[in-house]
Amino acid sequence: MSEPTPHQLPEKAAQTTPENPWPLRTLSRKIDEYVERMSPLWVEGQLIEITRRPGARWVWMTLRDADADVSMRVMAPSGVVDKVQPELQQGARVVMQAKPRFYVKNGSLSLFCRHIRLVGVGELLARVERLRQQLQAEGVFDPGRKRALPFLPRRIGLVCGRASAAEKDVVENARRRWPGAQFVIHNTPVQGPQAVTGVIAALEELQRTPEVDVIVVARGGGSFEDLLPFSNEAMIRAVSACPVPVVSAIGHDVDRPLLDLVADVRASTPTDASKLVVPDEAEERRGIALGRERLRGALGHRLRTERQGLEATRARPVLADPTVMVTRPRQQLDEVRARARASLQRRLHAQTENVTATRGHLRALSPLGTLERGYSVVRTADGHVVTNRSEVEPDQILRVTVADGDFASRVLGAPEPDSQKETA
Repeated sequence: MSEPTPHQLPEKAAQTTPENPWPLRTLSRKIDEYVERMSPLWVEGQLIEITRRPGARWVWMTLRDADADVSMRVMAPSGVVDKVQPELQQGARVVMQAKPRFYVKNGSLSLFCRHIRLVGVGELLARVERLRQQLQAEGVFDPGRKRALPFLPRRIGLVCGRASAAEKDVVENARRRWPGAQFVIHNTPVQGPQAVTGVIAALEELQRTPEVDVIVVARGGGSFEDLLPFSNEAMIRAVSACPVPVVSAIGHDVDRPLLDLVADVRASTPTDASKLVVPDEAEERRGIALGRERLRGALGHRLRTERQGLEATRARPVLADPTVMVTRPRQQLDEVRARARASLQRRLHAQTENVTATRGHLRALSPLGTLERGYSVVRTADGHVVTNRSEVEPDQILRVTVADGDFASRVLGAPEPDSQKETA
């Protein structure tokens, strides 16, 4: 009988199965091998913890990302730490050369530090300036995108440190100006590594809060390093994308973080922010009282002017004797009617005379007028008008028309021929 074949482990992680898994020691060893192949690198962060025992060869520190909630343990020889001048303090911003290390027994990852360099204020200022130029080129600070603050917000969102002087200044001064001011306060770190993520989370929460019409981000004064989170790119872009108007009230008047440039309104101090977000009740009441006085004066002046105009109108003769409004137009109407009647009569008389004259002319020219002068018209029986005696015969009956009628006539003799007439 042959011996069993030794169990073969998968070479790669993708080859593992439920029936043929890796032991945990194999996974830890694989991770250690992978991490060990990584090259030393330079990494930046903020020291939030430094643990050093007297006489110890090693110094343990915790390095945290300056803009995110990410941290890692760091081990450094005491000689490397001692070379840093000035002496390393908690909260210092550093750049260190380190090699990642994985501890197989507990599965932890840390950094082995070989060199540490403090990040100076000058370098931080240069970084902020480069970021400012980049964002300005993108139009993030464009004045055209800034929005006006509401005259009287229904609710005011406030992002500040817990129990901070900035919170007290904003709330107390705002309520002193407008007692009914309502706040939705989000307390968050405003200094250190958690400041950026905390402020961004508070902004996002206030955007979703009903009736929040304006958001104030407030913090008291401090050093350049203390205010550095308010020049962070992630925070600047979060404020730029915020649909609610944002007021920046960071530090004192001389402090100018990039948040001041992207905010819709910049307040020189937290106290100044309270003056910007709510009106002054006393001043508004004075304005209302002054407006009422002006309105009352204008209304009184208008009434006096109208009364004077009414009195001047009533003093006119037409209003002194209201019947004039009827009698005068009636007289004018009668006069117009008389002139029209006279004109019509003149025209009728002229036309009558014209008709009479025309009638006389027509009568003089008509056959009837000729008949009245003694002439007559002789017709044959068939109505033919006789104009020549040769047209009639003896004993022929003719019809003779005179002025007042007609009568019959008989021809007595034969007509004389035209030739005999001419000879005679």
